[in-house]
Amino acid sequence: MVSRRHFVRAAVLALGVLAGLLAIRPLPTARAVAIWILLVAALALHALVRGRRDASRETGPFEAALHRPNRPATEPAQLLRMERELGLGISNAGHARHHLLPRLRAVAAARLGSRHGIELDRRPDAARAVLGDDVWELLRPDRPEPEDRHGPGVARSRVVAVIERLEAL
Repeated sequence: MVSRRHFVRAAVLALGVLAGLLAIRPLPTARAVAIWILLVAALALHALVRGRRDASRETGPFEAALHRPNRPATEPAQLLRMERELGLGISNAGHARHHLLPRLRAVAAARLGSRHGIELDRRPDAARAVLGDDVWELLRPDRPEPEDRHGPGVARSRVVAVIERLEAL
């Protein structure tokens, strides 16, 4: 904010201008006082604007949060997306059918192909034997559409079991 000392100096200067105008009398007294009032008002307005500008430079917690530099995510973006996919697939049957299960199916196909030499789509019986019936039931290609697309998705325990089985391949 503007210091009081600065404002007092300006007011004393304005008072000196008034005294000078009244002493030499180049203007009528009423006009000299009007000039003085205008000068004091201008100084007060200047002090307010300067104080406001200085105050706007001091940021509060909200402004500081808005201007805080972006920190790099502590977790990789792909991991965050996968966590979101899992959460949505557990809570919504349509999302599970069209997003979560195809992703788990792709993981199963990659694991079966690289570790067991089994192509999921060409040898479904061999894939079922390696994956197990519970996992196969979720990942089979002819899995029917859910009755209620907006209903609950796959149970968390089943998703955990599928992921554990795929990791064990």
